Order: sequence, then structure tokens, then C-alpha cells
Amino acid sequence: MKPSSLATASLPEVHASVLTERPTLFRRMLAFAGPAYLVSVGYMDPGNWATDLEGGASFGYKLLWVIVLSNIMAILLQTLAARLGIVSGRDLAQACREAYPRAVCNVLWVLCEIAIAACDLAEVLGAAIGLKLLFGIPLVAGVLLTALDTLLVLWLSRFGIRVIEAVILSLIAIMTGCFIVELVFAHPAMHEIFSGILPRLNNKSLYVAVGILGATVMPHNLYLHSALVQTRRIGRTSADKREACRFNLIDSVVALNGAMIVNGAILVLAATVFFKRGIAVQQIEQAYLLLPAFLGTAFASALFAIALLASGQSSTLTGTYAGQIVMEGFLDLRLRPWMRRLITRMLAVIPAVIAVYLYGDGATLQLLILSQVIISMQLPFAVIPLIRFTSDRRRMGEFANKIPLTILSWTTAALIVGLNFWLVFNASSAWISSAAWHAWIAGPLVLGMLWLLGWVTFGRVRHIPSPEPSTTVAAHLPAPVYRKILVPLDHSSRDRAAIAHAAAMARPYNATLYLLHVEEGATSRLFGPLASTAEVTEGEEYFSGIVGSLAQQGLHAELTVVHDQHPKEEIVRMAREIEPDLIVMGAHGHRGVKDLIFGNTINAVRHEVSAPVLVVGDEPVIHP
Repeated sequence: MKPSSLATASLPEVHASVLTERPTLFRRMLAFAGPAYLVSVGYMDPGNWATDLEGGASFGYKLLWVIVLSNIMAILLQTLAARLGIVSGRDLAQACREAYPRAVCNVLWVLCEIAIAACDLAEVLGAAIGLKLLFGIPLVAGVLLTALDTLLVLWLSRFGIRVIEAVILSLIAIMTGCFIVELVFAHPAMHEIFSGILPRLNNKSLYVAVGILGATVMPHNLYLHSALVQTRRIGRTSADKREACRFNLIDSVVALNGAMIVNGAILVLAATVFFKRGIAVQQIEQAYLLLPAFLGTAFASALFAIALLASGQSSTLTGTYAGQIVMEGFLDLRLRPWMRRLITRMLAVIPAVIAVYLYGDGATLQLLILSQVIISMQLPFAVIPLIRFTSDRRRMGEFANKIPLTILSWTTAALIVGLNFWLVFNASSAWISSAAWHAWIAGPLVLGMLWLLGWVTFGRVRHIPSPEPSTTVAAHLPAPVYRKILVPLDHSSRDRAAIAHAAAMARPYNATLYLLHVEEGATSRLFGPLASTAEVTEGEEYFSGIVGSLAQQGLHAELTVVHDQHPKEEIVRMAREIEPDLIVMGAHGHRGVKDLIFGNTINAVRHEVSAPVLVVGDEPVIHP
């Protein structure tokens, strides 16, 4: 596909689509509110449920401090991500592409895609478990059904970012309400809860603790937040950017503290109900079945399942946008949203189906925890570039991190890296010692990760020049000259608009119009140029009449009709043959599901030709 410019806006379909100019301070704050709530969904996904349930059931309240610490780290890092997007106008993936060599960016992209797939795996399993608990749908069938949420994402995206934010906020409210009721039933002891805030850790709890860290501070959320803040229309002055940073800090604190309450509630619920009774929770379904017996009401199970289903579905949008941002930012490559979502979803569905089929439903909890550890392992490769970029005065100017914030940020990064290396050492030691050849696999992987970590931490980054002022961009503009204009026609009402625009551009330069029609009828497919039916004959008369009418207006046109060819392939072939200065195509006019079926030709053509492509509607715009 044809790459776009470095200046391509992040999430261009919703970029700067939300007005922030409001008459009162409170309404301005509400206008900025939203991005952090979409981000916070990733902090309450089913992966968090798994690690929180495991932590509470196995270690009581002892890991509550990990949730609190992770939340503080999340607020710090998400605030830096929001500031990067607001001040530099770049999301984190775009900033990496501009600053690091291509080879480093490609590896960072692969690692981030793995983290997104791991996150999506948690969403898939969580939603499938929720469907099973509420409606009795088998787990494998539920996993496969989750692939259909691609259509849900497409449908919601048509209504704009504010509608999506409202839907997400509603799902968050459902989750929060369910767990508040659960805690009322559980009656936890407050002094025991406060005792869990004191830090303590050992080798047994390390795996779950790092899983909680990975489930809370998620790498793709940093990419996501740096792009979502750009959906607000922000002024260009320092005062405007400073105000945007301040309001986004408020947004992050409120949203992420809400996520911390949900995560803490899950861990406290598991500690109160299961740990005190010595019950080891091996799967989420087990918690669902046991809650009524210990809380004294069957309503507790329904609340648990509803909250789990809301968690899995709300996380879908997070993965969708994060995947789009990462792919477009690192590779400078755009895919259709449904295709990008389907690719990400399949990367999660396939391993989930295999694991459930091979190991049964009992493997779901451990699979969820493993997904969160994988996410945590990728976290340093997003956190360290973020800190470097936001500390760079060439990029951030007066908004660069001050010394205290820089020290705090690097301390956070060091803690994350230290915990991850501790986990890797403990997890790999037994595996390496079990067979000599395991060392030959683990050694190169560890060395490669260390090399990459050293590069993103200490490697020299390219200087990013400031964007050119608008007066410079618009000065001394080149004057395009149109000598050859290619006009694909499809014998429909769209032809008139395409010809009108092409003729208007051809007249000043006495350009030649190259009219192209691809005959796709059944007879044409069978007999090719020898085809002769009433429909074909009518088509020949139709196009010949167009050429004659253009000639009467002083325009030279050449007609080419081909049979039994794919329109996209023939348009691209002819464009490469005649090398037109412009291609004018009629819009297909489809929306929704029809767009998925019939809207492929235009996008396929524009990605494979070097000439500019003008897409016009059904009727030309006529001014008196």
C-alpha cells in the first residue's frame, strides 16, 4: 500500500472532531473528558479480573499495594502520553517512527502487536466466559462469536468519537455498580484492606504481581492515549496547550482512579470470599459458582457475569483503535478498520480456541494471567521511548519534563524493568535447566531484548524539525498540469459526475480524456471481446455517444472497453501504461455493510497508482 505523509494525523477520521470552546470552565472540562475513559477500559478488562482474582484468592490482601502502585504509575505514564499528543501533534508510534531507525521501529511494532494480541486474547476469553455464564453458550462457540464484534465497532464508529465515549462510560458504570453491590454483600474488614497497602513481595507472589502490573499499565494504552487526545480541537498557542494538558490530567486522574476502585474491589472480593476460606480459584467460572454460596444470594452470580461481559465488550474498542494507531504510526500504513480489527481478533481467537480445545475450560484463568505477563514484558519498550520524547526540549519545548518529573518517570521505568527481569529469571530458570537445548533458545532471545532495550534507552534519536509555518507551506506552490486524465466509467449515474469534473480540468490544458469501461457481464466473461448481446450493444452505443458529445465540446477522448477483467486490475494496468496526470472516479455510493462488499475498487486503485485520484459523488457541483 502506498505510504502516507509523516504529517498524517493520528486517527484521521476523528482527528480534531470535538470542539472544546465552551462558555464555562465546567463545560470546557467536560469537552476534554473522554479519552482517559476509553483508556481506562483497558485497565478493567478480563485480564485484570484474572490477575486480581488470583492475587486475592491466593494471597489475600497482600497484593493490594500492587494495584495502588500500578495505578499511580498509570496516571503518571498516561499523563505523559497525553502531553506528547497534545504538544507535539504526534502519537507515540509516530514519534518512534520519526526518531528511531526503521529496523528498531519494526521490532517495536512487532512487540506491540504481540501485546495487543495478548490484550485481545483477554477480551475474547472474558466475553466468552460471560456469554457462557449468562446464556450457557459453550466456551469455544463464545470465543468464535466474539469475532462478530468487528461489525459492532464499525457501526459505532459511524457516529463519532463522543458516541463511542458515551457507550464506554455506560459500560464502565455497569461494571462499577455491579462490584459495589458485590462488596456490600461481602462485608470486608476495612482494617485488613488498609493492611494490604503495605508493600511486600516474594517469589511466590511475583508472577501474579507482575501480571497485575501488566494488566494495569498496558503498553498499547500509551499509544492510544497519545492519539485520542488529538480528537479534541486544540488551539496552537502555549496557553491553549497548557489548558488542554491540565484538563487531560483531571480526566486521567478521575478515570484511572475509577479503574483502580474496580480492580481493588475484585481483589478484595476474592480475598474476603475465597482466601479466608482457603479456596484456590482456578478459573473465573469457579468464582461465579461459589459467590452465591458465600454471599447468600444468587443475585451475586448474575452481577458478576454481567460485569464480566461488559468488561470484555467495552475493551473491544480499545483494541481496535490501539491496533490502528500502532500499525499506521509505526509502518505509515492504513488498512480498512474492519480488516485491521479482523486481523487482531483472529490473532486472539485462534490461540484461545486451541487452548480451550486442548486443555478445557480450566485453562482460561491461567491463559488470562499469561496474557497479562506478556503485556508487562513489552511495557519497557513503550515506557522508555515515551519518557525520552517527553523529556526532549527539541520536541516538547517549554512542555518538556522538568527535572523532578524526569527523575520520577525514570524511577518508574526502572521499577518496571527490574520487576520484569526478576520475573524472566524466575520463570526461565526451571525451563532452561530442564533441557540443555532450551538455553540455545533463551540465550539469543534475552540478548536480543537487552540489545533493543539498550538502543531505545541510550541510542541516538533523530532530530525532528518543527512543522513549517502555514505561510511557508502555501508559498510558491507548484502548478499541476493535466495532459492525460484517466476516467473509469461503469455505465451508471456516477459517470456524469466523473466526466463533468474531468472535462473541467481538461479544458484549460487541452488534455486528453482516456475513458475506460470494464465489461463484467456473464456473456462478456464467457466470450470476451466476441460477446454480442443487447446489453453489450447498448453499452457500446452509450460510450460512443459520450465520446461524440465530448468531441462536439472541443474535448478529445479515447475510449477503451475490456471484457472479462477485474476493474481494479484493469484500471491500475491502464494507469501504468498511459501514466495519467489525474484519475477521476465516481464514488460507489455505498455505506455500512455494502461498503465492505462494493467499496474495494477505489481504495485498491489509489494505493497502487502514483497519480492523484479524485473521487466524485453522483452529481457535479455547479456554481452560477
